[in-house]
Amino acid sequence: MKSASPARACGIDFGTSNSTVGWLRPGVDTLIALEDDKITLPSVVFFNMEERRPVYGRLALHEYLEGYEGRLMRSLKSLLGSKLIKHDTSVLGTAMPFKDLLGLFIGQLKKRAEATAGREFEEVVLGRPVYFVDEDPLADQEAENTLADVARAIGFKEVSFQYEPIAAAFDYESTIEREELVLIVDIGGGTSDFSLVRLSPERRGLDNRQDDILATGGVHVGGTDFDKQLSLQGVMPLFGYGSRMKSGAYMPTSHHMNLATWHTINSVYSQKSQLALGSMRYDIEDTGGIDRLFKLIEQRAGHWLAMEIEETKIELTHNQSRHLPLDRIEAGLEVDLSRALFEASIDNQLERIRNSVTHLLANAGVSVEQVNTVFFTGGSSGIPALRQSVSAMLPNAQHVEGNIFGSIGSGLAIEAKKRYG
Repeated sequence: MKSASPARACGIDFGTSNSTVGWLRPGVDTLIALEDDKITLPSVVFFNMEERRPVYGRLALHEYLEGYEGRLMRSLKSLLGSKLIKHDTSVLGTAMPFKDLLGLFIGQLKKRAEATAGREFEEVVLGRPVYFVDEDPLADQEAENTLADVARAIGFKEVSFQYEPIAAAFDYESTIEREELVLIVDIGGGTSDFSLVRLSPERRGLDNRQDDILATGGVHVGGTDFDKQLSLQGVMPLFGYGSRMKSGAYMPTSHHMNLATWHTINSVYSQKSQLALGSMRYDIEDTGGIDRLFKLIEQRAGHWLAMEIEETKIELTHNQSRHLPLDRIEAGLEVDLSRALFEASIDNQLERIRNSVTHLLANAGVSVEQVNTVFFTGGSSGIPALRQSVSAMLPNAQHVEGNIFGSIGSGLAIEAKKRYG
């Protein structure tokens, strides 16, 4: 969509793993550089204990991996719709509400976008998943309200929302030459969102597109869930997951679940958690795994391991296996992780995604043969098993890959221009 003058408002795609800011201007790329010359800012905050300051994005990951003392926080968007959002967390020795933590990061997006743009933004269209919370409309609305409150607290005067897959649809529509019935498949870090939309060059300029949106749907499954399953099935058995107690029962799994989930890793380091593990050790048949778990906790290597798991998931989209050395935890410790193991571990998640697509088409009264195009976007949409799983449902449709990190931000910028001029 071309614009004769720069838009007043920006669009923000606050993602579970990566975030972007879009601003429509004539003759210039829509997405704004946020970190050096990169259009994405990883949704990460590291509170550097030594220098008493927060750092963001790639620099945050770099300082953490360099061994600075501090606290790394990631998957911040997952806080929305969770019970944690109403609580505090310890940051640099003081209590900080989780809501303020979101404000720090989204405020950083605003600040960086304004610095690059050379102007302030007072109006914003924020992307949101179709469901922050599955099957709980009140909690879902509360999550949106929380995000709106955060946006206003950091200086936005006008705040509105657009579903992320609809934004991706508007980005795709700017490239097509004829009418298409398109299924938008947006697989992000925290959610999988779907929209069935009628798109065409003639409709681009229309302000009201409600009649063109045939159905929206989604499920709370995303890249971090795939990471979690790969971690639990492929790596956590080395740390006692699946171990037997002397009674014959399985070892409780809460510590492994927390280690495999980005925003709960820090809880494993608490004294209460370690005392519970310590008392459990005496009742375990083979203590090798739990002893390694203690080593991991002692080194506070949970985030490092989670990053290695995520890197493995990414590598398995291109390769059949990845060798993962774990010498950091214990000399000689290693594991080979295969694409077959990964695909088996996420089978339940893929079934939920397929069920959501089936439900969406049924709601729209559209048969699989009528869909012209499947448009994939989102950082986790490149997983081969996922693509094959969805594509097999729509055999007549062409498959198009969007900018996996940029389609939503670009679409939100288009929407911001329409709404605010």
